[in-house]
Amino acid sequence: MGATGAARKLASAAALGGGGLSVLGAGLYGVLVAEARFARRIIGNATDIPPDATGWYGRGRPGPAIRIALLGDSAAAGYGVERVEDTTGAHLATGVAAQADRRVHLRSFAVVGAQSSALGEQVDAAIGTHPDLAVVLIGANDVTNTVLPSASVRHLAEGVRRLREAGIVVVVGTCPDLGTIRPIPPPLKQIAREWSRRLAAAQTITVVENGGRSVSLGDILGPEFDAAPAVLFGPDRFHPSADGYKQLASVLVPSCLAALDLLPEDEAMPEPRRREGILPVAAAAVRAARTPGTEVDGTEVGGTQRGLRGRWVELRHRRRRPTPDAESPGEHEEEDTAGVSPAGTSPASG
Repeated sequence: MGATGAARKLASAAALGGGGLSVLGAGLYGVLVAEARFARRIIGNATDIPPDATGWYGRGRPGPAIRIALLGDSAAAGYGVERVEDTTGAHLATGVAAQADRRVHLRSFAVVGAQSSALGEQVDAAIGTHPDLAVVLIGANDVTNTVLPSASVRHLAEGVRRLREAGIVVVVGTCPDLGTIRPIPPPLKQIAREWSRRLAAAQTITVVENGGRSVSLGDILGPEFDAAPAVLFGPDRFHPSADGYKQLASVLVPSCLAALDLLPEDEAMPEPRRREGILPVAAAAVRAARTPGTEVDGTEVGGTQRGLRGRWVELRHRRRRPTPDAESPGEHEEEDTAGVSPAGTSPASG
């Protein structure tokens, strides 16, 4: 079965409540389970609580403020750094504030070690704060804990659907390519790469089908990790370092601005010279899983959302722009604070 067919089958299995094991194969799954235990012993389990990125960014910029909810796992929480300015949330909020020239209030609901099954609780909490945008980073812990991909995708689908029904735009950073992590030995490295790419492709399909847009994280840290692992990855050689989280946020910011309709008009249409265009969702999902920073969002062709091969989508490679150093979050904003409680009161941060 080709990669496109496998991704489509996995997403369909999740939607129908199937196990999805046949997509990977029982033998492949068995090897992964055994090898994952060994990798987990090498990497260890994340126990430290990262700084809480909840708060105000872009202070002094005009309103109305943009409210962002950050959901997911340790990558979203910023595990492994000591300064709040080095977290994913701080880089993300600072980048959106700078490029939109608006104030941003970010609230982090991310939990270290979270799997996709934990999204429901985070979504409950996020909906209660009425954000404009929800950014979700989830999936890596599902792979390293050998959760069946169809189960992972099913939880993500439910979370995206509920957020969209609440009127919140959604951007999902899909599962990163875990084949780039050095402590993971062969043959697990190759299996982890295949598993994480297929999960990322299936995540893309289900995110778009439920009204969100996806951004591939792929091997965004892979080349840099090989060149300078001490710089781009933290001491455990699994979680990103401060520079790694900055790289991670840099691929999310343009898609967050697009989701909020805050990009320039000249970036509205796909550009063929940037390898952008309109494709069926499964084909776009497989391409995206291999190229970090690739955005996939639903669109129409001839007034219809679906063709013979499924949902039509735009595949985009958004331009990244330099952003200032991340700010430290402010606890209060002098203006336009209605409906937003002070920082530090999020029910599940880190």
